[in-house]
Amino acid sequence: MFQNTKCECGHQNPTGTVLCESCGKPLLEDAGTELLEMRYDGAARRSQRVNPSWIDRIWNFFSSVKIAVYLIVFTFLGATLGTIYPQENTFINDVPVNFYTDNYGTLGKIYYFLGLSHTYESWWFKGLLVMIGTSLVICSLDRVLPLYKALNKQQIRKHLQFLTRQKVTYSGTLPLSATEEKGHREWVGEIAAHLKKKRYHVHTDGTALLAEKHRFSRWGPYINHIGLIIFLLAVLARSIPGWHMDHYMGFPEGETLKVPETHYYLKNEQFTVDFYQESELPKEFQGMNKVVAKLYETKAVLYECTADCDSPTKKPVLKEVERHDIIVNNALEYKGFMAYQFDFDAKPKLQAVNAKLENKKTGQKYGPFLISMNNPESEYKAGPYTLQLENRFLDFTINENGEPATKGREANAPAFIFFIKGPDLPAEGLPYMYFPKQVDKQRFGQDRINGAVSEQFSISVDSMQDVQFSNYTSYLNLRVDKAMPYIWTGAVIFMIGVIMGLYWQHRRIWLRIDGNQLTVGAHTNKNWFGMRNDVAHALMKMGIEVEPKQLEQGGKET
Repeated sequence: MFQNTKCECGHQNPTGTVLCESCGKPLLEDAGTELLEMRYDGAARRSQRVNPSWIDRIWNFFSSVKIAVYLIVFTFLGATLGTIYPQENTFINDVPVNFYTDNYGTLGKIYYFLGLSHTYESWWFKGLLVMIGTSLVICSLDRVLPLYKALNKQQIRKHLQFLTRQKVTYSGTLPLSATEEKGHREWVGEIAAHLKKKRYHVHTDGTALLAEKHRFSRWGPYINHIGLIIFLLAVLARSIPGWHMDHYMGFPEGETLKVPETHYYLKNEQFTVDFYQESELPKEFQGMNKVVAKLYETKAVLYECTADCDSPTKKPVLKEVERHDIIVNNALEYKGFMAYQFDFDAKPKLQAVNAKLENKKTGQKYGPFLISMNNPESEYKAGPYTLQLENRFLDFTINENGEPATKGREANAPAFIFFIKGPDLPAEGLPYMYFPKQVDKQRFGQDRINGAVSEQFSISVDSMQDVQFSNYTSYLNLRVDKAMPYIWTGAVIFMIGVIMGLYWQHRRIWLRIDGNQLTVGAHTNKNWFGMRNDVAHALMKMGIEVEPKQLEQGGKET
């Protein structure tokens, strides 16, 4: 059905307009005394179209404040799921499925397989964030554009119904002084001067007046939205490779390990720890044989890979870029990469072995060749033989399918599978599983696993002098967060919007004189007490005594 939106003042309004953009006359009802709906000044919004297209329906869905609240609630509930158990990125050298199963049993295993162990990186959680961002954008555009147009098109002389149906209004005859001694225009000019002293911006049109101040506060909520949108985009930007990392990693003393997801390598050159003396401990801890660390420090060297970074056969070419003595709250920092001291382990860890290959038939040994637990070579030369590394297990176990697997990321029970190639051997080589620790050779049955190959070859060390241990393992929290500056920017913009909307109010006063009849209407988005006082004060200065409380119901002259 066609809707006539042309006002009696002659202005053609867009379909859906509640109050005439020019004079403010209500368009949807001819008469009445109830207060006007002044939200967005009655301007038409896209979400209020009568016959919406499919695009409009999507727009209407995301422009709904109710939908936005639901999305926020769902996101909040989803986020709480990630707090039931620790997230994967907080582990130190552990396999996630083993961690959850060992520590939380069946519920932990279900938690892991449902993907809740990485809740905040999951597609559904990011999808909720995208939907919240979309809702913020559409909610803002649906409201801010009509509001901007309405405030910029404000006419000074408003319709009588617009004034009398405001929450703060006054109607009465002008004082005799205004009708006999002064013209109406001079009276309007005088009250305008009083309002200017209250820091109102005043516009007059003959015997009509518009006084306004703090219009900028109306944009506070939309500036909030801009800040939140920037914040959400920054959070989502953490999904971009290289933008975000938060790992906990152990660095044995003397080892150089690759930093995940980067081209950096970090070396724990030396680790030192000081302990409190018995006399330095609080009295309640003295005599309890407690060993409490006073200060622990990692002398760290950061390298950047410049060539052969991902080569499986060549050693990476490393260039030293930073040195730093890392202690708690004093991190190594380099171009956005940060390494924080988190913890340490004083338990000696197997670092490397200088092993030899023995041909049992001839009794001849070849080597030694250095096998690092954390950074093994892809192949080793031992006399006429080549040992090609096929697989490595840092914490060897047999899984439920009867296959070799690893329980964690630390070399607690290291095992290596080599293919031995050389003279009088098959072209594909002979498989050989090697356990560097003697206890693991017995526990897992190295000779039994290798079968006939163990009668022909063996890999071993001559003495403990060929075994390298690290005395300490330093645990570092490795971080990269390129999105953080944008997160802070969004937060600052959000707070600016909060301050704008919280500490200032948009106040407007309209006035018109018809004959000897004075009509005043006023509106604010909050703090009606202050609004009534401003109107009452201005009228009092002009000789019209009225109590501020009377204005809310429509004050009468006294």
